Formats: sequence, structure tokens, C-alpha cells
Amino acid sequence: MLYRQKKDTYIRNYSGVGYITSTGLFNDRTVNESGTVFLCAINRQPQSLEQLVDKILPQFVGVDRDIITGDAQEFYDILVEDGFLLRGETPQELDAQDTGFTYSVFEPKTIKEDFTPGIKRADKDTQEFLEEHFKDKPQLTSFQIELTSRCNERCIHCYIPHECKLHDISSEMFYSVLEQLSKMNVLSVTLSGGEPMMHPHFVEFLRAAKKYDFYVNILSNLTLLTDEIVEEMKAGNVSSVQVSLYSMNPEHHDTITAVKGSFEKTKAAILKLVENDIPLHISCPTMKANKDDFKEVLDWAHSLKVRAHTDYIMMAEFNHDTSNLANRLSVQEAGEVISSILEGDEDYQKVILEPDFEQRWNEIQFNPERRLCGVGISTACMVSNGNVYPCAGWQEMVLGNLNQQTLQDIWDNSEKIKWLRGLKMKDMGGGECCNCDRAAFCSPCMVRNANENPDGDPLKINRHFCAVAAKNKQIVLDWRKAHYKAVENAKN
Repeated sequence: MLYRQKKDTYIRNYSGVGYITSTGLFNDRTVNESGTVFLCAINRQPQSLEQLVDKILPQFVGVDRDIITGDAQEFYDILVEDGFLLRGETPQELDAQDTGFTYSVFEPKTIKEDFTPGIKRADKDTQEFLEEHFKDKPQLTSFQIELTSRCNERCIHCYIPHECKLHDISSEMFYSVLEQLSKMNVLSVTLSGGEPMMHPHFVEFLRAAKKYDFYVNILSNLTLLTDEIVEEMKAGNVSSVQVSLYSMNPEHHDTITAVKGSFEKTKAAILKLVENDIPLHISCPTMKANKDDFKEVLDWAHSLKVRAHTDYIMMAEFNHDTSNLANRLSVQEAGEVISSILEGDEDYQKVILEPDFEQRWNEIQFNPERRLCGVGISTACMVSNGNVYPCAGWQEMVLGNLNQQTLQDIWDNSEKIKWLRGLKMKDMGGGECCNCDRAAFCSPCMVRNANENPDGDPLKINRHFCAVAAKNKQIVLDWRKAHYKAVENAKN
């Protein structure tokens, strides 16, 4: 019997914690130290159980081979059944099974996120687990590379000042960064801009990224998509493409991008990627120009079996210019969107209607010792001039520059990144957030604070989002009371 990774499965060893993830499943898994030995014996080449045991056995001194063989078979068979690995008698049989991601069997989850961030789950998800694991030994797992700051659209809400959209990354810099990321055992690489497809070497860069077995994401408006790029995405097994679609009304979409005809180009490109079974994620940021349009976008995405989400989160430009926030929803408008989301989300309604919901979520508060963010713990990004930042929106917080330092040096020794790693929830607003009764309905963010604050202070509370959290809580609790009142009236 032969086993191997599926082409859309990725494996990493993070300091004794084995991690496996799949593009096709949109799922992941962690295993303990012993499981990591078994997991890391697997690769993209077919291997017999006996060959795998030969690799595993030396790491378990004094353990009987038959025991290892039985444990290995059970371990791999579980991952086969869960869709991460392939099992078959011949390499040809494995290849025939390895269909990769396809919309013909994928059932998407239309996501309504950032409205109720504290009410998502009771248990830690994998990312939270990894961040906890990395707290004393940070491991860079995800890195975003801005291929170019240039963009062919002029979106009215963009956090990057248009006058800064001027430069392309050099080929020398790009290939050097890929090599460094590979040595640092990074899993995920995101190619972004600006508009990444404006870079003259985009196709070559995409091809190179996949050679390192990275989980490759692309952030693009897709208006420059060509058949050549599509074929390279298919050949390289691109893991995910994310695009913003602001409305199904062409005029509304084009008003936001400030480019006439952009809607038709983006829509056609989305259909092209779906036709070619390339994993796609549509985001529909909600603002004044499209506040009544997001439902139609989500419905259209769902009809295509494409994952989609909406949110109302908009932040100021990284140079503290807040003129783009004229497009942000007011607190009242955000409330209208939240109400609309709530009315259509049956899963969330079930949570709200739990008997002890109001008591539980009124009592929830932020843990003072909770980390503020995963930046500097597992994620970072860079722009075309070599500057490294905690995240794409926080370009005033320069951690270092790759023209003068290696990424490993920045990651290990930057004083700013050390400061970020030391921050706790008790530092936000001098501890005010830890005593707030709206914690279950709020998601504090340092970059939103920093960009909107004239002094760039990431710990100064952004009162707009406090007000939205209060509105969110009011809407949820009022909806719950109204529901039970209607039920009681129906009985009478």
C-alpha cells in the first residue's frame, strides 16, 4: 500500500508541533510531538508503509517495529479518511484520486464576519493554538509580499495613499525573500499589491513561489487576469485567490473603484477562475456607496459555490489621513447592516436564543493577559522597497528593511517586534477594554487605532468601534427579547 500527500495538502513541523492543511478542504490539523514524526515522514512522493516505517523507527528507540507499523497505518489511514492524504496500490492510482480542489463537490460557507467576533467559538481554533504555542518561540508561518505598490484602480476606501503607489519589487529582492522564507519554514506566502498582476514578472514570480512548496495566496482585483495567468495558477496549484466585489450593480462597484468598466472585468475574471476550479474567496467590504448591496453579492457568490464574506471595517490611510473615512458607515448605518445580517443568519440566531445567552455574554470580559494580535508572533509582511511591517495596513511601523538585514535577523532582533510581542490586552487603553461589558461584540485592532490616531498610537482606543460594539450588543439583545415576546404572544 502506498501513501502520499495530496497536491493541495501542506505539511510543516513547528518546533515539534506537526501541522497539516488543505486547500481543497479549507481545513487543518495539528498533532503532538510523536504524531509529528509520523506526519513529517510523508511527502509528495509515493511511499510504501514499510518505507515510511523505515524513516520513523530510528526516532523511537527500543520500540518494536510491529507496534510502529500498526500506529503508522492507523495514523495515515485517519488522514486519508479526513481527506489530507492519498492511499492506493500504484502511483497511477494515487494520481487518479488526486483531483485537487473542484467546485463540483465544494459546499461553501458564506461568512458574515467581524460583526460578532466574540461569539464565534468556545474552543481555540488552530491559529489560536499555534499562536499560543509560539508565544515564547515565535515562528513565522505566514508572510505577505507586496509585488508592486502600483494599482490600476483608485478605490475610495483604500488605506494606501495613492501618491505612494509607485514602485515594483526587484526580481533580486523577490527571489532572495523566497529563499529566506523557505529556510525559515514558512507555510503561507501571499502575493499582493497594489495590484500584483501589474508587475511585469508576475507569472515568473508565481511559478517560483510554488517551487518552494508554499501555500500561495493572491490578493487581486482580477481586472488584468489573462489566460496565461490562469494556466500558471492551475499548473502551480495556487491555494487561494481573494478578490473584492463591491456590488452586483456595475455603477456602484465602479464608483468605489473609480474605474469605469471594472465591475465587468472583475465579474468575468471570477467566472473564469470558477470555470478552471481555482479556489476563490470574494470579499464585499460594506461602505456608504454599497451598504444595500452586500446581500446580492453574497447570494451570487453562493450560487457559484464561492466562499464570500462581508464586513464594515474600514481604516484610515497609514499616513493618518482620514479623508477616506468619509466613506465609512456611520454607527447607525453599521447597525442597519448588523440587523440585516442577523435576520438572515440562522446559526447565529440559535446561539442568541440559548437560555443563558444574555447572562453569559454580558459577563464576558477580555483577559488582561491575552495577546493583542498575532503580528510578530506568526505573521508579517513587506512592501516593494524592502520595508517589513507587522501587517499590510500598518506601514508606519517599520520593523526593518531587507536591503540592510535578513528577514531572520529582523524577526529575531527587531526592537519594535519585541515590543509588539510583549503587548497584552491590559495595555489597550490603559486597561479600559478589560472592564468593558461590550467585549463579546468587539474586536480591538492596533492598526485601526494607529492609522486613525494623529500620533499613530496603536493603544489609544478607537471610539468609533466602541460605539459600533455598543450598537451591535443592543441590536442582538433587543432581537432576542423581541423573539421571546413574539413566542409568548403566539402562545396566548
